[in-house]
Amino acid sequence: MSGARVIALADCQSFYASVEKADHPEYADRPVVVAGDPERRSGIILAACPIAKRYGVTTAESLREALAKCPELVVIKPRMQHYIDVSMQITEIYRSFSDLVEPYSIDEQFIDLTASLKLFGTPREIARTIQEKVRSETGIYTRVGLSDSKVTAKMACDLWAKKNDDGIFELKREEIPSTLWEQPIQKLFMVGNRMTSHFTSMGFTTVGDLARTPLETLKLRMRQKFRRNCDIDAELYWRIANGIDNSPVSPYTHEEAPKSIGHQMTLPRDYRALEDIKIIILELSELVCQRCRSKGYMASVVSVGCQGADFDRPTGFYRQMTMPDPTNATNHVYHWAAKLFERHWNGDPVRKVGVSVTGLEKEGEYQLSLFEERDRLRELERATDSLKRKYGDTVIMRAVSATAAGQARDRAGKIGGHYK
Repeated sequence: MSGARVIALADCQSFYASVEKADHPEYADRPVVVAGDPERRSGIILAACPIAKRYGVTTAESLREALAKCPELVVIKPRMQHYIDVSMQITEIYRSFSDLVEPYSIDEQFIDLTASLKLFGTPREIARTIQEKVRSETGIYTRVGLSDSKVTAKMACDLWAKKNDDGIFELKREEIPSTLWEQPIQKLFMVGNRMTSHFTSMGFTTVGDLARTPLETLKLRMRQKFRRNCDIDAELYWRIANGIDNSPVSPYTHEEAPKSIGHQMTLPRDYRALEDIKIIILELSELVCQRCRSKGYMASVVSVGCQGADFDRPTGFYRQMTMPDPTNATNHVYHWAAKLFERHWNGDPVRKVGVSVTGLEKEGEYQLSLFEERDRLRELERATDSLKRKYGDTVIMRAVSATAAGQARDRAGKIGGHYK
């Protein structure tokens, strides 16, 4: 890949389970999974180590199913904050090889090694050194895909590095026709089961079938297939199949100005009473506004939505409205979110609720009101935000969150729906 970019996608094997095995050497030769609630023997498998996978245990299956396959499983409750800390530690290791590191997920990160070759050697040598350093400092085994773009580095890792004995694969531009194009269409990045069926019905059974099709022909065929204009989708798949991706590896990808800020919550049971649901809307409004204030934004549009528990017969709605003035005050956003919910809710049981805001603008300027103590309210919320940052989200809570319907205390102990 001389003269071209050198991009790596480093993936941590069975990340959550690997972190737990590194912390518990006594489990080195035992099948380990990280799952929801070991004491109740319930929840889903979030990660399974290679030994557990040899028993047929897979991620996303129920713990009950996994234990039926492997009764001797070591089941560990997730520690999300610890996994985040280890992920950040690994990021710093990558940054010792390049200042261009872009997190893709908690266990995958892109690294631009183009300017690192003169310092650390060939792409393969750098990948090997990265593996050794991560392993020695964290106990985690990484697989590394190498190529000249992010999308091909990702496929190099997923399709080959994860299966190689040394965990490294270099997908060179000139070898794409003899390697990537020979793969079945379902192996193409971003092609799931449904799209596989669509492409197969169109005669695209391999990645090469798609890549060799002229772009304008593919656009026409996809328009005919889906009976709508899907030129953007067609070009996206065509570019991925041809390994075309000019996007840079950017450490600031996740620091761009947000277009929306929102939170949603899956409830532990069906909520049927409006007053109980409004407690959840208040808690979500508080989380949303807290994030707005931390980023220095006010919002002019609020959205609220809900879903029922039966996904085979979906119920619920998602609606939005423009508020009279831009705001990041919890009480203001809650007022309009609750009003919006009452207007559209038909009384069906609710299992998931979401609140989000859009129309974001910097909070440096705002409209004064003769009838509101807006400055006093802003200072009060800044004070509570400061307390929560220092002592945790449960240091001060609204009284309604202490009721049976409230979920703020339980949610404060979780990250991404899992306990810290």
